Amino acid sequence: MGKIAAGVLTASLLFGLGALPAGAQAPPSPQPGQSPQQTPPPSNAPQQPQSQSGGVSISVEVPVVTIEVGATTANGEIITGLKRENFRIYEDGVPQQITNFGPSDSPITMVLVLEFSGRVYGTFAYISKYWSQYLFSNLKQQDWIALETFDMRTRIEQDFTQNKDEVLSAINHLYFPGFSESNVFDVLLETTDRLKDVKGKKSIVIIASGVDTFSKHNLDQTMKQLRQSDVTIFCIGLSQFLTTRAPNMGSLRELDYLQAENQLKTFAKETGGYAWFPRFEGEMPEIFRAVTGFLRNQYSLSYSPSNRNRDGKFRKVKVELVSNDGSPLLIQDQKGKKQKYIVYAREGYNAPKGAD
Repeated sequence: MGKIAAGVLTASLLFGLGALPAGAQAPPSPQPGQSPQQTPPPSNAPQQPQSQSGGVSISVEVPVVTIEVGATTANGEIITGLKRENFRIYEDGVPQQITNFGPSDSPITMVLVLEFSGRVYGTFAYISKYWSQYLFSNLKQQDWIALETFDMRTRIEQDFTQNKDEVLSAINHLYFPGFSESNVFDVLLETTDRLKDVKGKKSIVIIASGVDTFSKHNLDQTMKQLRQSDVTIFCIGLSQFLTTRAPNMGSLRELDYLQAENQLKTFAKETGGYAWFPRFEGEMPEIFRAVTGFLRNQYSLSYSPSNRNRDGKFRKVKVELVSNDGSPLLIQDQKGKKQKYIVYAREGYNAPKGAD
């Protein structure tokens, strides 16, 4: 068992809008590049349907939900070696049948998002720039990463690449913070929208104050759209680092940062990720080890929901661990002592809306 900071694993969920014929299995999920060398991310352009050469065919559309699930002990040890029969999935309290199962060992596809604004004299910009560089020692050659920055606008500084030096170079060339705005809601929605046609284990790591000052979207709109996404969001909030060094901030600013922390926690929890609020730079190596540990130690489970209603409502998903005989799973440490454990998975999704 590997140990991770904060004892949390991630989960992500994809709701297919009737994409698979009955009995068919989903194709393998390519990363942004089909080969580990140079193939670029898949295009967002829709594929043209293939023509049929006569005859009559009947297509039965089956919605598929796929979730990435992880589990740890209460002490933060990753639980490995689980099998299909160790999982139970419930949707709105109703048991669901797992149709596909496997370790989620595909390469990581990550967008690193940095607040690079002029707020607080550019303090957040420079912190996010320098702290982000602790990530790269935890990435593998086959992992894909892109870099974005934001103030009142979102900027793609480096598109998806497996060459980590290209991303580091882009970070090192960030010199002058821009506008004194930080549109957190907009950058998350724009980034998840860009990722919607990218297959694989997708995640966003955002390093920011969490304060939103100028977005076109509000919090409710943001959460509604994030629930429909299959992107896991990890948040690294910078407010506690600043308040530790400037404890005499005005009450309004302190309230702003408390609200920002709650927002970052919500983004992470709803998408199956986790939020950290480090006070010192020395915490960053362990945080990034936790992020990549989360993503590399997951199980992928799929099911076809028994509730086929396309009512647009939120469906609550719960994952439990059980023994082979169906009783609660027993986890013991090396001394045979019973250990508590936690299962982490996305909390649900919004069903599609439209005619059945």
